[in-house]
Formats: sequence, C-alpha cells, structure tokens
Amino acid sequence: MVPRRFASLVKIEHTVFALPFAYVGAFLAVDGVPSAHDLVWVTLAMVGARSLAMGLNRLIDAELDARNPRTASRELPGGQLQRWQVAVFCAASLALFVVAVFQLDPLVRWLWPIPVAAFVVYPYLKRFTWLCHFWLGAVDGLAPVGAWAAVTGEMPWESWALGGAVACWIAGFDLFYSLFDVDVDRREGLHSVATRFGVERTFTIARVLHVLTVLLLAAAGWGLGLGLAYWLGTLAVAALLAFEHSLVRPGDLRRLDAAFFTMNGVISLVFCGFVVLEAVV
Repeated sequence: MVPRRFASLVKIEHTVFALPFAYVGAFLAVDGVPSAHDLVWVTLAMVGARSLAMGLNRLIDAELDARNPRTASRELPGGQLQRWQVAVFCAASLALFVVAVFQLDPLVRWLWPIPVAAFVVYPYLKRFTWLCHFWLGAVDGLAPVGAWAAVTGEMPWESWALGGAVACWIAGFDLFYSLFDVDVDRREGLHSVATRFGVERTFTIARVLHVLTVLLLAAAGWGLGLGLAYWLGTLAVAALLAFEHSLVRPGDLRRLDAAFFTMNGVISLVFCGFVVLEAVV
C-alpha cells in the first residue's frame, strides 16, 4: 500500500524522538496544560515538518542510498516509490506545516521559513563537512523552542536551554548512527566525525554531548524553578543515556540498533512523561 510506503519512507515511528520534546516546550511554556487547540496544531506542525525533512533527505540522497548496501532497499532506490511521488509528498507536508503554523501564535508565522531552509541544507552538508551531525541536532533542537513560541509568542533563555539539550542529544546519537556507514562514507568521499576523527573519538564526543544534554536540562529546570517531577525526569535521562553508552563501545557495535532506536525513544517518552506530571500535579 502506498500510504504504508510513505510511512516507511519517513520512518514515522521515529517521530517519537522529537515530538515529545515539542510537548515539553509547550507544557513548560504555560506552566500547566496547553489548550487542546494549541496541542493539536503543534502536533500537526511537527508531523508536517518532520515528514518534509525526511522526505527531502530521502529525495536528495536517493543516489547515495542506492550505492549503500544498508540503504539500497529504501523506497526510492528500491523502486517502491517514484521521485515525483516523494516530491508531491514533500509539497503536501510543507502545506500541512504552514497551515498548522498559521493557527498558532503570530510570531511563528514569521519564523517558519527558518526550519524549512535548514531541512533543505542538511542532506548536502555531509558532502562538505563533518559538522553535519551538529546541524541535524540544531534543527531538531528547534522543536521545544518552536512549540514554546507557538503557544506564548515568547522565546526565553530557558526554551533555548531545552533546545540546546535536544540539539546535543540528537547530535550525540547521530554520531553513533554514523558508525553504520563509516566505510561507505569514506568510499563515497562523504564527511562525518567518524571519518574525520576516528571511531574512538566519535565515542568521546558523543559522551561529551550527552553530558551537555543533562546539564542543559538542569539549567532549564533551575531557571524555571521546577519541582521534583522535572528533576526526576532529568535524572532518568542521565541514567538512560549512561545505559545507552554502555551498550556499545569501539570495536563492538552489535547492540548499536538498540542503543540508537530503542533507548532514544525511551528517553524522549520518559522525560516528556515527567514534564507532563510536573505540569499537572
């Protein structure tokens, strides 16, 4: 079925990485429960934005994916979808994103081109620089900042601390993800931290980024004067990140799938759950 192929194209199940942090931004922005109107439109904006970002990534990288054994069976190189179909899907996702944005605070009506431009740039960066991981993190880090602005029209430093935490978290686990393709990237002349600095330093940089994630979450909690539930959530993130790093080490990547997909989904949902508890209690 074509809808199922599009869901697979954008890895709809991985929306769990960023969407909960948009909710985190929305709940903390109002120090309570946002209106149903805001939650619905923030959700639709996030779905549209993420679908657009993934669709563009698959479209731009189709030829590279076809030459990589790990990705050669994806929908475009595998022939399950045509380029025009993905282009139409991207246009529809953009339309959903823009319509949703215009139902929210007027501030975000001026800002929506920024993430869209970032989505277009990201797939090309690995062709030029190993900083691509940090760009991806920064783009996903816009989720809590954008949601905060969408429901209040403000972007205080605490929202940027949350965004920075998400940026470090995403960049850190993207470093792990890049280890799947080190040999292919070198063959294709693509850039990553692993191809530039080696596998061991990649692990070190990922650890540093994830320490920064916890510190930035703590900074946001301190700035907002949050209570026990938030701090328990921050401690849970620290513990889960530590466990994630225990699953993989240089020379032993057998559990990399579990570290990347399972643990990061758990981290996002657990932290969001604690923030919601903080907001409603």
